[in-house]
Amino acid sequence: MTQTSACAIGHITVKDAAKWAEYRSQVPATLAPWGAELLFRGTCSDVFAGTHTHTDTVVIRFPDVATMRGWYQSEAYQALIPLREQAADVLLLGFDG
Repeated sequence: MTQTSACAIGHITVKDAAKWAEYRSQVPATLAPWGAELLFRGTCSDVFAGTHTHTDTVVIRFPDVATMRGWYQSEAYQALIPLREQAADVLLLGFDG
């Protein structure tokens, strides 16, 4: 059986730019131990179909779903969640692929 990667995709609306910058600066250190790779970070330029209420998106690739879940549940990332919640409204989803 071939092992597939997994991606965490965040849809983001920033509420406090300074706190968001602080949060973003700390996330890479939480990803490194899990072998994760930041694939994309950008601002929405078009909505071609449907409704999308957030302004920004981030995509992070992990080796597998278990690793992605381990990162999210890690003490290092959990410690950043209060700052994230102050800084932005975030919809964070995990995908197996």
